[in-house]
Amino acid sequence: MNSHSQTRRRFLQRALVTGIAFPFVARRSWAISPNERIRHVSFGAGGMAGADLGSIAGHPSVDVIAAAEIDSNTAASFQKKFPKAKAYADWRELLDKEGKHFDTANVSTPDHMHAPIAMSAMQLGKHVYVQKPLTHEVFESRRLREFAKERGLVTQMGIQVHSDGAYRTAVAGVQSGAIGKVKSVHTWSNKKWGDTTPRPDREDPLPTQINWDHWCGAATKVPYLGGGYYHPGNWRKRLAFGTGTFGDMGCHIYDPVYKALALTAPLSLRSEGPAPRGHNWAINARIKYVFPATAFTVAPTVEVTWYDGDEKPPQEIAALLGGDALPGQGSILIGTEGVMLIPHVSAPQLYPKKKFVEVKLPAVPSANHWHQFIDACRGKGETSAGFDYSGLLTEAVLLGGIATHFPNQTLEWNAAKLTFANSKDATALVRREYRKGWEVAGL
Repeated sequence: MNSHSQTRRRFLQRALVTGIAFPFVARRSWAISPNERIRHVSFGAGGMAGADLGSIAGHPSVDVIAAAEIDSNTAASFQKKFPKAKAYADWRELLDKEGKHFDTANVSTPDHMHAPIAMSAMQLGKHVYVQKPLTHEVFESRRLREFAKERGLVTQMGIQVHSDGAYRTAVAGVQSGAIGKVKSVHTWSNKKWGDTTPRPDREDPLPTQINWDHWCGAATKVPYLGGGYYHPGNWRKRLAFGTGTFGDMGCHIYDPVYKALALTAPLSLRSEGPAPRGHNWAINARIKYVFPATAFTVAPTVEVTWYDGDEKPPQEIAALLGGDALPGQGSILIGTEGVMLIPHVSAPQLYPKKKFVEVKLPAVPSANHWHQFIDACRGKGETSAGFDYSGLLTEAVLLGGIATHFPNQTLEWNAAKLTFANSKDATALVRREYRKGWEVAGL
């Protein structure tokens, strides 16, 4: 038996025991003493993981002790930057060998591995910072949110612009009543994380530095394709690994809307764009959500519509900006007293301009999203995008991805039961089965 097989067996045995004995997991005061140093590990070491790790390592109380990375070249670069840290090719081996030696982790892998890694780390009592979208599946988001709450763990989702002053000011402006009660919202991104062409029918030579089995992880293993088809970025276009434009950008652009209006779970949603094809997400989505009313919206419901790719809000909505051009990404909130444009990421603007020429929104300064997480782990303050908030946001976003599989069908969502009341086929997409040998207890 090789070392990777032994690591997998040890980890699965421990995970199964942990899963059976959840109520008996040792409890502790999860906040680390403000005088202690934080021992941190990273799952992923390049790309967004490298950016997250760099920002977290910039906190004066953090020591980076290890990273898990499937690309040996990237792992080597990590060790040059952090010469005292260890690099592992298998994230399960990191947990197995370093589990007693670290306090916090960032999970900044492709979307399909967020939940397996984050849940496994939390089962060891670790505080976690997880990139957006929180998970690949709706069920996974629900379980991570519930588990973190049960264990009293500090969490943060990597929607760093959530802490940007522009978005925080937009939230404060809406909640102060600047545009009255919100009647409807239109939100969009011009990104195109989809692919209308079939997957090439071939298998390319695997670069020696990449562990493809570990990259595929809990998803079904597929033949390796070079030319960037999957790794390092185009996995976002692939159904099994990414979550399309909406999953990639929805958690960012929906965020100030979701926060400002205090939205919860949608009542229904309807896709009026193309369906995914084969192994790929579609582009040019148009998804209409109906949410229950809140203190900041009209009653009884509020509609939020998402567009991506070449799709944009209709001309009559764009006209509300008085001739100003739509930004490439952003949101328009239509209220009873006016309109707010929230460009991604820029200061919110109020319309009609003549009406609001003397109005100043309550300015809110930016915060360091990564340091906020570390400080909360040290008992200093709280995170602003913990799983109690970001788990709900991610659920809502991922439901839009499910809706795209069923064009022009209004899907009725039962959040309590995690089911669509009128579609067994849609409900089947709420949860996936992990590849044999990669199962994680609780998921």
